[in-house]
Amino acid sequence: MSDAAGQSEPTAPLSVATDLTLTVNGAEASVQSTGERLFVEFPSLSAALRALRGLPGGGTDRLTALLTTTDLTVEVRIRDRTVAVLGAGAHPGVVSRRLGIAPVEARVGGVLGVVGRELSAGLTALDRAFR
Repeated sequence: MSDAAGQSEPTAPLSVATDLTLTVNGAEASVQSTGERLFVEFPSLSAALRALRGLPGGGTDRLTALLTTTDLTVEVRIRDRTVAVLGAGAHPGVVSRRLGIAPVEARVGGVLGVVGRELSAGLTALDRAFR
């Protein structure tokens, strides 16, 4: 990581070796780690959106700065699909900049996959209700 003058910023590498459950705004997510990468898994799109609404203003910017400083990466996952990446391993592209969420990396394929799985789950539930 370097600043505008090309100087490297100091980092404080951190490794996380635990699995836990996180609750934000009543939405529960499991958190697993591989050391430098944390996976925050939400069971549904509605749970992830509820958690996102529960974050304080500017919370994403502060979290991204902390993750980058500690050389950690967080993958936000919904229904086993990565929809966003924050921190040291994030590589925001055109979509992230257009959405105004950079330095968060948006994963469009993951979002589309989640929407498909949500629709499939809804249709399955309707089918079971009318059997």
